[in-house]
Amino acid sequence: MVLYSVKKLAQMLLTLLGVITLVFFALRLIPGDAASALAGDHLSAAAMAELREKLGLNQPLWQQYLQYLGHLFQLDFGNTITTSLSIKGLLSKSLPITVLIAICTVVFSVAIAIPLGTLAAYLANRGKKMLDNALMWLAMVVDLMPSFWMALLLMLLLSLSLHLLPATGPISFDRPEFMLRRMALPIAVLSISQIASLARITRTSVLEVLNEDYVKTARALGTPSLAVVFRHALRNAALPIVTVVGLNFGHLLNGTVITEFIFSIPGVGTLLVNGINSRDYPLVQNVILVYAALFILVNILTDLVYKKLDPRVQF
Repeated sequence: MVLYSVKKLAQMLLTLLGVITLVFFALRLIPGDAASALAGDHLSAAAMAELREKLGLNQPLWQQYLQYLGHLFQLDFGNTITTSLSIKGLLSKSLPITVLIAICTVVFSVAIAIPLGTLAAYLANRGKKMLDNALMWLAMVVDLMPSFWMALLLMLLLSLSLHLLPATGPISFDRPEFMLRRMALPIAVLSISQIASLARITRTSVLEVLNEDYVKTARALGTPSLAVVFRHALRNAALPIVTVVGLNFGHLLNGTVITEFIFSIPGVGTLLVNGINSRDYPLVQNVILVYAALFILVNILTDLVYKKLDPRVQF
């Protein structure tokens, strides 16, 4: 386990270095820079050159890259170019909101999708194809719906028409009841597609396990069918499900970018969109770095869950 952890840590550092390098140079291929975004079209060439020098944008790319790496090694994320605010301070306020939305989405989707997929597998195994096909077709249709379209639809229905949930407003941890109502729509939008895909994976995994000999033996011993499915088959079919849940968490971080922007959630996704629009290189680089670190961390935790679910798994 110790050797595995060391290898994973080394892979994580190399992956983050690759992400940092790719994002750093890719951002500078985009036409325009932070000075152009700040100055607009009315600044003279001399004033523009002075502004670029002040912002450090006139230095060679390799020098800017080495300076950025030096600051990262010191865990110094620096300040935003456009507002001069501390990036670490901005992340400390926005990251808990994004992580909370992602965790709530995973918990909500798992609580619905796994029983739904397991029930579909049970129905298919018992020969009730019509109900099984209906559940899977519904999941497939929902999975194909674009998240931004679903966000607008739920906003129109639940917020503007029925006035059940707020679509805008401040988010404060001091008022948890209002915060949960405020985040209910984003969580619902992100959960719908997660539920659909996870239910189909669960159905396939459990259906394969239901044909194993130990399941037939448990049924022959008189164990109730639902107990066999949920107590024995589901546990042995859990590894593919855990894999999908871990990958979905990483995709959720991407999905929150659009969802947070639509619902005006002050999370990391909103920071990223604002940074891209203003060509704020340090902000965009560090936000993507945080996204990459979270994604890698979730994958490591998924591997550890493998070992907990099945002691036969070797790293």
